Amino acid sequence: MEFAVIQTGGKQYKVSKGDLFSTEKMKGEYKKGDKVSFDKVLLVDDGKDTTIGTPYISGAKVDAELIEIGRTRKVMVIKYKQKSRYLRRNGHRQPYFKFKILSIA
Repeated sequence: MEFAVIQTGGKQYKVSKGDLFSTEKMKGEYKKGDKVSFDKVLLVDDGKDTTIGTPYISGAKVDAELIEIGRTRKVMVIKYKQKSRYLRRNGHRQPYFKFKILSIA
């Protein structure tokens, strides 16, 4: 089974053809259905050969399709100090992009 390790958003992801994976929101204007090419490929394994980049493999790319733009579940942030009437509540929803891998080249 062919797979690759790509880097985006400061994180590394192991991906294969047909996989779904979520990343941090990327800079730029993107909409659902867009084709995105990841060129920061760290490793490619085709079942027989393994190619390791230093740090990236030149000429290698992973093509993906943006299938969902969303935000994760709400995380509640609470600051509290007892006996001093101090309570602060805050919620945060992290945006994400969900991709489907089309090809590894």
